[in-house]
Amino acid sequence: MRSVALSVVLVAAAAGANAADEHPAFKATEITAPFIEQFTDDWSERWTPSEATKKTPVGGETFSYVGEWKVEDPQTHLIAGNKGLVAKSKAAHHAISAPFASPVDFKNKPLVVQYEVQYQKGGNCGGGYIKLLEDGFQTSGKEFSDTTPWVIMFGPDLTCPGNKVGSRLHFIFRHKNPVSGEYEEKHLSVPPKPTFGKDTNVYTLVVNPDDTYEVQFNGKVEKSGNLLEDFTPPVNPSKEIDDPEDVKPSDWVDTKRISDPAAVKPDDWDETEPYEIPDEDAVKPEGWLDDEPENINDPDAEKPEEWDDEEDGDWIAPTVRNPACDAAPGCGEWKRPFKANPKYKGKWYAPMIDNPEYKGEWAPRKIANPGYFEDLEPVKHLNKIGGVGIELWTMTEDILFDNIYVGHSVDDANTLRAETWAVKHALEEAVKATPDVEETEEIPEFTADPAGFVRAKIGVFLDDAREDPVAAITSHPETVAGLLGAIITLFTLLGALFGLVGAGQKPIPKASSKKTDAPTPDDKKEEKGPVAPAGGEKKDESAVKKRK
Repeated sequence: MRSVALSVVLVAAAAGANAADEHPAFKATEITAPFIEQFTDDWSERWTPSEATKKTPVGGETFSYVGEWKVEDPQTHLIAGNKGLVAKSKAAHHAISAPFASPVDFKNKPLVVQYEVQYQKGGNCGGGYIKLLEDGFQTSGKEFSDTTPWVIMFGPDLTCPGNKVGSRLHFIFRHKNPVSGEYEEKHLSVPPKPTFGKDTNVYTLVVNPDDTYEVQFNGKVEKSGNLLEDFTPPVNPSKEIDDPEDVKPSDWVDTKRISDPAAVKPDDWDETEPYEIPDEDAVKPEGWLDDEPENINDPDAEKPEEWDDEEDGDWIAPTVRNPACDAAPGCGEWKRPFKANPKYKGKWYAPMIDNPEYKGEWAPRKIANPGYFEDLEPVKHLNKIGGVGIELWTMTEDILFDNIYVGHSVDDANTLRAETWAVKHALEEAVKATPDVEETEEIPEFTADPAGFVRAKIGVFLDDAREDPVAAITSHPETVAGLLGAIITLFTLLGALFGLVGAGQKPIPKASSKKTDAPTPDDKKEEKGPVAPAGGEKKDESAVKKRK
């Protein structure tokens, strides 16, 4: 028994050691940039979860962003010591932000944004995008919310079921109208729609000073173009707009075709004729059984023994197809079939003709757009970035963020991706390609090596349990039963051992106030004899009472 318990401990320790050897260790990058976040132990010095509140419909206040944030190991361990920021709560608003040491100005340098997202539980309704906050609002911290001004929003969005738009990769920027001073969101008109899955994905955005951009997914370009051409609404408004005061004339005719007013229904057009009529030429087939019903009571059916006519009503046998009808052309009353009515014409309508008064489709006249402007260099007019924030509503829990880069170097972003995501991706692919341990690991025969057989079986079970405990229990019931039996036996032996030790100890004598065993008045008071009720015979209570 003790050897089995030691085998379990040794196998578990060996499995842990092998797992540690298989996974590379996390090492912080040496790349420098305006902002790099790998969620090391000092992450909380930079990041602040939001505690923004909003009025409830009944007038009280409640936390708007109650979603929990944690920095923890991924659910699938790939790199030892590597942690990520995880949005833990399901069906909740999450918000957290971190300021930059100094504002990022990308008027004359490329803006490069890159980070990883992993939907660890999969899911079908959860955002994974980040917001680059407008300089001046990065220190809002606990007040960070959906109304905090931002410059660029970028990242994946798993849309909820029923949403016709579908999951997509967002790229949105806020552009200031130089005439009105108002900001307007510009959305990428045709966003990429990659498959996100459960694996780690890395998203890269490059915005150049010449107004070109590039959106990458796992290092591959999914979309590229120009900010002046690919966004809705466009950066620059139309020079002319519809005159809001122009009204369509009351006599304007925009009906292109009309019924011919000169047409007359022909005299021989009979609208009362039906579409079909009985076929008078049809003849009843020979052998038709007029007196036989199509269905009869099932002759093999019997009234159930438990049937109660008073409670269940009169029992009626189920019906079945009349076998006599199967041997004949048909049963029951014969009726003539219908055929198309040659006289049928249907309802008469006048033919359509071109409308002689048609003037065409009406449209209001154009006037000069009072809000017109021309911004041929929108990137140069975007605000500086002072921080990064994650603000989202999700029905999916355990969304992991990691390795955030905000800077100016495409090469540095590529290097960081090679150091981090490429390593994870290779390990994830290796896990998918690795066959089951039971298929590759040779397990010795029990008769040849009992101890080796037990260790191998337990090792396979522990390997599977690390991936999916429930599936491991289902796949290895005999191993689980053996382990449970060993544990029960161990506790039984321990219980028996402690029982023997306890039985060998002498009982401690109970303290007594008496000095001798001689009878005393106290002893007499304790003695009780049979008691009889007043006026009755004496009953012996010591006798066993008979059950009535």
